[in-house]
Amino acid sequence: MAIAARTAKELEATLAELASLGGTAAAYTVDLADRAEPTRLASEVVARFGQVDILVNNAGVGSSIDPRPVAEFSDGTWDLTLATNLTAPYLLCKATVPGMIARRWGRVVNIASIVASIGAEAGSAYAASKGGLVAFTKSLALEVAKHGVTANAICPGPVRTRTSDLRLTQIAAERGVEFATLESGLTPMGRRLDPVEIAHVAVFLASEQAAAITGQAWNVDAGVVMR
Repeated sequence: MAIAARTAKELEATLAELASLGGTAAAYTVDLADRAEPTRLASEVVARFGQVDILVNNAGVGSSIDPRPVAEFSDGTWDLTLATNLTAPYLLCKATVPGMIARRWGRVVNIASIVASIGAEAGSAYAASKGGLVAFTKSLALEVAKHGVTANAICPGPVRTRTSDLRLTQIAAERGVEFATLESGLTPMGRRLDPVEIAHVAVFLASEQAAAITGQAWNVDAGVVMR
């Protein structure tokens, strides 16, 4: 297994958690917003492990870094968001999918978002990048279906993460409401998702049991899109 992140501290924490569960991984510090880095990362992973059978594109930039309406949006934030959330998965797929096709087995799981279908106020770049990622996933799935390779997207709703906490804190302050009140009203279930609930779906989509599932965008959202 290979894992990658921008900061060594985050990687060290993940390695420690894996070790506590009896697992091991090779860690790579990489900034996927740099166009050269996804290809370099893929090359280093293949050199070490020989091949990539399962690719999970989970790196992302959220709207919390600089939320603004479109008329006031930062071009720099737009470029960073698209580079990280859409171009990096494209480049990683471009570097690894040919090997999957050659071996006639592979899994691509792209972590998108429900905003791909419902939009995000003051987060147009994030919504655009995730909408693009879903469309990219479907296009890739069409191309590789006959080669034993699947490509699917997971579209989470509100998840308990550091970036989600930051954005909700901003919104709560803007609206003058308590954080807990805002959080409880986000979904019909009255809660945010735990990250492991997304991971369970990713593990399934990467398994042999999901061999006939491809080109899909799975909403894992505690009922938000349904509402």
